[in-house]
Order: sequence, then C-alpha cells, then structure tokens
Amino acid sequence: MSLLARYLHAFAGLPRSAWLLAAVLLVNTSGMMVVFFMSLYLARHLGWSTELAGLGMSGYGVGMLAGTLTGGLLSDRLGAFRVQRMSLLAAGVTLLTISFLRDFPVVLAAIALWGFCASALYPSNAAAMAAVCPPAVRARGFVLNRLAGNLGATIGPLVGGFLAQHDYRLLFWVDGATCLLAALASLCFFPGSRPEVSAEGSHAEPAKAEWWRDRIFLGVLAVTLGVALVFSQLFSTFGMYLKTAAGLPESRIGGLVAINTGLIVIVQMPLTHGTDRFSRTRLTALGALLLGAGFALMPFGNSLAYLAATVVVWTFGEMLTLPLLTTLTSLRASAAAQGRYQGLYTMSYSMGITAGPALGTWVYTVFGGRTLWMAVGGVATLAAGGMLALSRKWDGRSEAFPPPGAL
Repeated sequence: MSLLARYLHAFAGLPRSAWLLAAVLLVNTSGMMVVFFMSLYLARHLGWSTELAGLGMSGYGVGMLAGTLTGGLLSDRLGAFRVQRMSLLAAGVTLLTISFLRDFPVVLAAIALWGFCASALYPSNAAAMAAVCPPAVRARGFVLNRLAGNLGATIGPLVGGFLAQHDYRLLFWVDGATCLLAALASLCFFPGSRPEVSAEGSHAEPAKAEWWRDRIFLGVLAVTLGVALVFSQLFSTFGMYLKTAAGLPESRIGGLVAINTGLIVIVQMPLTHGTDRFSRTRLTALGALLLGAGFALMPFGNSLAYLAATVVVWTFGEMLTLPLLTTLTSLRASAAAQGRYQGLYTMSYSMGITAGPALGTWVYTVFGGRTLWMAVGGVATLAAGGMLALSRKWDGRSEAFPPPGAL
C-alpha cells in the first residue's frame, strides 16, 4: 500500500456518528478565538489593569473546572447530545452578551459563566464518542475528535487576530455565532438526546457506578493530572525558555511548535491504529516517559536541530498519552456513567493545565530553566511509573472489568 493509502486506512472503520461528532467539534473550535485574546481585550479595550485582567482569566478557569464536572453529570441524566446543544447554545448567548458589558463585577461573573457553559461540551462530546464507537475503534474515535479540535484551534486564532485589529467585539460575535451554528449542526445530525450505543460496545452495568471505589480509575485521574502539569509547560515556560536561554527569535519558536502540530496531523491516527493491539496502559506509561524526556533533554543543547529533535520526542509522548487517557476513562465507565467519568477526567486534566503554568513559571524564575525541566521530567516519570503499576492489574484493552469496589 502507498503511504497515502496506509494513512487513509487508519481512518477506516469509524462509524458515521463519530465523523459527525468531530464535525460539530470542528465547527465550534474554528470560532474559538476569544480565549486567546480575552486578556488583551480586558486590558486594552476595557482598560483593566494587568492584575484584574489576570483575575478575569482565573474566573474563566474556575468556571471551566465546574463546567466539566457538571457537564459530565448532566450527560448521564439528560443525554450527551442534549447537553452538547445546551452547552453550545448557552456559551454562544453568553459570548454575545459579554461584548456589551463594561462593569468589572458583571464582566467577571459573565466570563466565569462562559467558562462553565463552554467546558460542559467536552465531557458530553467524549461520552457520546465513547457510546457510538465500539472498543476496537474507540481510541481512533477520540483521535478523530482531537484532530478536529486541533484543526479548529488553528483556524480560530488566525481569524481572531485579523478581527481584533478591526474591532475586539467582532471576536465575541463570531465566536458566539459559531457556537450557535455548532448547536444547530448537532441538532440536525443528532435530533435525539442520547447516542445510539453500538451493540459491540455495550457491556454489563455494574451494580453501582461508584467511581470513587474504582482504584484503577482514580489512578488514571492521578496520571492525567501529572501529564497535564507537564504538558501545560508548552503554553507557558516552553517559549519563555527558548527565547531567554536558547536565544531563539519568535519565528524559530513558532517553527518548533509547528513541528508538533504537523506530526500530530500526519502521524497521530496511523500511530494509534498501529498500536491498538498493545497494552494501552503500558503505551500510556511509555508516552508519559517520552513526554517528560523531550522536555528534560532541552537544557543539554541549544542548536535548532537539537531542539527540534526534543520536540519530536515529546510530541510522540503527547500522541500516546492524551488520546489513550480518554480511551482508558471510557473503558472504565459503565454505559450509564460515561458522562461523569469523562467529566472527572476533563476536570483532572483542566486542573493540571490551570495550575501548571503558575508552578512552572515560579520554578523557572526562582531556580532556573535546568531545574524546571528536570522537575518536569521527574513528574512525568512518576506518572509513567503510576500507569505502569496500573498495567499489572489491567491492560486497558477490554471493557470486561469487575465491579468498581473489587480492585
């Protein structure tokens, strides 16, 4: 088979519903531009101080943490598709409203509400994907979602930068409109409230969906938090270090990040497809190790080629860990508990993404770059060790799990 045929073959076997779910996510994330420019909007357009602008983004983070858990719980009760539409509709209306607000307390509350509404989409979307994809292709279903999200997140900031030059309020109007458009697309594609569960993917319901007694799932949450703490450095200290310590201009830094996104588009799906027969828990452990190693190797060389090689290392770690953690979460949950499990997983990941930049910049400022990247490598190694310990009890390839309290 040609390389192109092999690449396309990796997408084969995914149900139509999986493609439609990814399409809804693509429409939504293509308009996701406000989050990248919110701090500038608060500081330049509304005249807030830097501290108040930071507080506004913290309000978004608080709303996001609450929204992920609530979205998951509501998905189990009201249906995943219904919660998706509610999330998109509420986020769209809130964004349109924010553009007309000026007073600090009101804007802060509205930003927190926006974070709450917008983040409820992700556990409901993941729960629906887990339901429509049988176990054999579920990991690739989550990869398809991730590719759609990455593509949309690439389009959004590019368009947002152009709109912000003309009028910052256009950011809210376009972002809000795409939320409403995605809600309409979800209604057209999925008129019901609950996804049609694949017969191949159905499994027996445990006696009680008590996630807090499922020790393996709690371990997955702990590993997710560690991975998120490491991965969040990409959005904070990574560029700072390359600029100050390695002396790279912004164009070279952007080129290194482009290696990451390019590899994900080209390699992610074939990699997931090719490793489906292996233990998912051990692959996740390997991914966490590679993720940490890529960052930990950075202080040992400053050439562009060397730094590009480190990006390749941690990108392969990212491609192994993030989709597989979502897949492992879906396989631990019963059909009636997919929403809350995905909500808890998303909340754990969001906690790491929220806390990681603050912790990383503190370590970098006080102790320097070398100490930071060694610490990042240590956290990733602990996460890999934790997942390797879980692999002795469960390989992550089967839904045939015992009742939650039995492990």
